[in-house]
Amino acid sequence: MKNNKKQRLITRILVLLVLAIAIVFTIYNSLTKEKQKVLKVGDEAPDFMLVDLNGENHQLSNYKGQGVFLNFWGTWCAPCKKEMPAMGRQYEVYKNQGVQVLAVNIAESDLKVQTFADQYGMVFPTLIDKTKSVMQAYNVKPLPTTFLIDPNGEIIKIITGEMSEKDIQGYMESIKPW
Repeated sequence: MKNNKKQRLITRILVLLVLAIAIVFTIYNSLTKEKQKVLKVGDEAPDFMLVDLNGENHQLSNYKGQGVFLNFWGTWCAPCKKEMPAMGRQYEVYKNQGVQVLAVNIAESDLKVQTFADQYGMVFPTLIDKTKSVMQAYNVKPLPTTFLIDPNGEIIKIITGEMSEKDIQGYMESIKPW
């Protein structure tokens, strides 16, 4: 009987020790973890380079002097399906006025993205963030999320959720360089 009590005491001490170690590790991890900067209006847009469906490189810094309509989306996203045709129509209006659209898909297959682009008539550069590094740099949570970047490379607005065609037109107007 005395041996049983001793074994239970040792087991309890070990369990408490493991719990204490887990708690200390969690606290240490949260205190030393590198914080992801949350972007806000007025911040400089983080530079990145991604490849489009045609195999061409697109680096954000190469668009300095132009307004950039940076849209993060997914093929499964219902609001994305609704706004893509409107984005395409407005891109056709504004592309010769210094406004560029970069549509960044979040880590889906080339085939899936190409099928979606064909189906929804995406006439602007369609990029795939295969590693989600750009999504993380921009701290994108819900899709769709759009960043309006002025000709100086500064974020002037962050839009989460679906946009109407009228919204898109107004946003593109707001980032025109002249």
